[in-house]
Amino acid sequence: MAKILLTTTSYQDTPGPHHALLESTGAEIVRERGPLPEERMLELAGDFDAFLCGDDAITRAVLEKAQPRLKILAKYGIGVDKIDVAAATEMGIPLSFCPGVNHTTVAEHSFALMLALFRHLVDEVNFVNEGNWKRLTGHEVMGKTIGIVGLGRIGKEVAIRAKAFGMKIVGYDLYWPTEFAEEYGIEKADGLTQLFGKSDVISLHTNLTEETRDMISTASIANMKDGVIILNCARGELVNTADIAAALESGKVGGYGTDVLDEEPPPADHPLLKAPRCIVTPHIGSRTYESVERQAVMATQNLINMLKGEKPLAQVNDAPIPTAII
Repeated sequence: MAKILLTTTSYQDTPGPHHALLESTGAEIVRERGPLPEERMLELAGDFDAFLCGDDAITRAVLEKAQPRLKILAKYGIGVDKIDVAAATEMGIPLSFCPGVNHTTVAEHSFALMLALFRHLVDEVNFVNEGNWKRLTGHEVMGKTIGIVGLGRIGKEVAIRAKAFGMKIVGYDLYWPTEFAEEYGIEKADGLTQLFGKSDVISLHTNLTEETRDMISTASIANMKDGVIILNCARGELVNTADIAAALESGKVGGYGTDVLDEEPPPADHPLLKAPRCIVTPHIGSRTYESVERQAVMATQNLINMLKGEKPLAQVNDAPIPTAII
């Protein structure tokens, strides 16, 4: 009997057809509450044919320990920066993922963070709950310039909403979507420095790579407008934690709304938990019933296809599909 490790909590906690689909494999399912650190993954590795994983630390060491039994990696979601893709490919382990399933949900969450910061919503709710009828003055988003870093599926959805709110849009992407940009009136920035300098709001929607790590730092913040709002529904490591905390304290950055951190869950003394004008949500940008169902069904179907020796709906690497396990 095949044995599968399931770690993603939103998959486990949200009702939907994916549960019956997974049970239909007839495999033994072991459930853990991820994202799991490398230490826990090393304890578990070696006893499973497949991982149905979220943002767990699947390092080279984990993959080596998982051999020779591990044959399949099925990623729930789209970000694979927590997985050593090169090592998986070297070991001949196919890695599937789920593109095109959470873009609307993440874009909506980005806008929720932006509106909350512009109108001081978190502070106002807390004031009222404390019995303090204190009214702060906020700002309109209409007429403001939003700079979108990364015009993939999520970035495009943010642009669509920004236009509907009457915002001006500046974008930056290595693969410029000419037709889409023309349709939505998006100005093409020559580079990040130009985008940072023009934007009242900066929204990050790019992958985490060595080039993009610490994209937001003291040096890049110096090129931004005073009081800029920064939104991050991508990866926590795109933003240098110490630098953004210092910029919030000084007032250079007017607000930081993030759904991701460099350490999740954060320790009690994480700098951003006490930083002024900072809203942190617990990596729920894609966690709606609609999005979870789309992601979970696709992730499970990818897994089933590979268990049957067939190609998944979407694959990250070019590792061969193993012979059928079920």
